[in-house]
Amino acid sequence: MNRRHCATAAITLVCALALLTSTGQAMAAPVPDPSPSPSSSPAGSTPRYSTAELEKVREQIETLYRKAGAATDAYNLAEEQTKKQSGEIVKLAKAIVDGQARIAALKDRAGAQAREQYRNGGLPPGAQLALSNDPKLFLDGINKVRQSQQASKSLLSDLNQTQQDLETYTQDASANWEKLETNRVKQAKAKKKINAQIKAAEKLESQLEKKERDRLLQLERDAADKAQTAWLSSGAVKDVSGEASEAGAAAVAFATAQIGKPYVWGAEGPGSYDCSGLTSQAWLAAKRPIPRTSQEQWRLLPRIDIQDMRPGDLIIYHADASHVGMYVGDGAIVHAPRPGRNVTLAGAGSMKILGVVRPDK
Repeated sequence: MNRRHCATAAITLVCALALLTSTGQAMAAPVPDPSPSPSSSPAGSTPRYSTAELEKVREQIETLYRKAGAATDAYNLAEEQTKKQSGEIVKLAKAIVDGQARIAALKDRAGAQAREQYRNGGLPPGAQLALSNDPKLFLDGINKVRQSQQASKSLLSDLNQTQQDLETYTQDASANWEKLETNRVKQAKAKKKINAQIKAAEKLESQLEKKERDRLLQLERDAADKAQTAWLSSGAVKDVSGEASEAGAAAVAFATAQIGKPYVWGAEGPGSYDCSGLTSQAWLAAKRPIPRTSQEQWRLLPRIDIQDMRPGDLIIYHADASHVGMYVGDGAIVHAPRPGRNVTLAGAGSMKILGVVRPDK
């Protein structure tokens, strides 16, 4: 192993860490104009949008925010993986430096042994004693020869193993570096997509007058109420009566205490949250760490039937698992809905349910 090459690699790895997690500021893509075209009716007369047109705007905005939510999950996952890879590289870089120091120390020991043998005519002290005419010294010498041989063998073994470890550390560092760069690119792409979707949704909403925005909010509530009513009428929660575990109660207490705080994508508190930031932090407060994103929560946490649901369980929404809320009982969830909205209580059936997972099963 080339010491200079490995040392240079280690220094490069450590020094470059500060640049690894930067994703830069992504520029949002051009945003589309809303499909419904407002009429030219003067302000104060009939609404510029009919209810049907405004409903279409609501659906467009909801679709854009859902796409932003899916991209947010991709961003959060890439960020989590980036942090993990950065930590791995730091550990590997330290291992490389420590390995270099160990190799240097082992070579110094080997050199000391060689110099000692040279000073004694090429024989270690034990070998010289073994040649003595004194039987006691001879036996002592034999033992010392064996000890010296074992020490030399151990020294060479340690040296070879350390060199092999050093080579492995360097290879692992390179592999982690490549993964880190891949995750950085994923973050940048996801951030650009998030910005584009949110900007497009905000542009649609900004073109509405205050009265129309109020009507839009009411349409959102009506759609949620309609979905919740249909869900309850289906008997989905007829037999749901589970009580929260101690950890589940703690998670619910944390999540409900965040009500009123704004949704911000990628946020994990304490002043703002995205949907999975809220649920992951709530369970962390309950001393049960869970995956950061709704998609990973759906993929990795134990799944349960809706009928077995209890407060603290997480309800995953949409076919792509892009949203999550925490069940709090009585057919309700606490969740961080989307940009422009705050953490709030909502009907558990107000969105399309994919399934339920239990963090403390």
